[in-house]
Amino acid sequence: MADEVARRLVHASGAVVPLLWVGNLLAWSEVRLVLVGGIAVTLVLEALRLLAGLEWVVFDKLTRAYEQDNLAGYALYVIGGSLVGLVFGPQVAVPAMLMLTVGDPISGLLGSDELRTIKRPHVLVTMFAVCTALAYPFLPFAAVVAAATAATVADGIKPVIRGYVIDDNLTIPVVASLAAYLALVGLGEVEAPVALVLG
Repeated sequence: MADEVARRLVHASGAVVPLLWVGNLLAWSEVRLVLVGGIAVTLVLEALRLLAGLEWVVFDKLTRAYEQDNLAGYALYVIGGSLVGLVFGPQVAVPAMLMLTVGDPISGLLGSDELRTIKRPHVLVTMFAVCTALAYPFLPFAAVVAAATAATVADGIKPVIRGYVIDDNLTIPVVASLAAYLALVGLGEVEAPVALVLG
């Protein structure tokens, strides 16, 4: 259980990146540079772990048994969160990143005593409520509901393709940002999802 709590705390620490923008400490263009750096470091670490057999105690804490021979959840976390930050501006990306960094670990702790393909209803309700609260300061209400619903579905149902579990560290920010963007399109408040737009 101690390892699980430690893993969730590391997970939540990623909220620092979008909060640097929220707190006006970094411009969004600077946040994107941090995200690119995070992806680069993560890919190097994963290459060393998977290809060179690097043994490091942190890997034991950050990875689960089923991730030993595959891209680890922490890497998918960095890739998923960074991808939305590089593609979308902060109105869409920040709430999606917070859903991953804050909503997912809360949901994970509530359901950490069991391994289930679909999470229990009280965990899903909590995830939806947390994601709604996280998105509310950034998006119109329809987009908030769309993003929170998408993140909750991604968190609650983990598809398995050819025996490989599609990790919610990748799917939560991606589907939440896409849902928010599509809702903004529907509302006529389009934010262009182009990497060169500095937001």
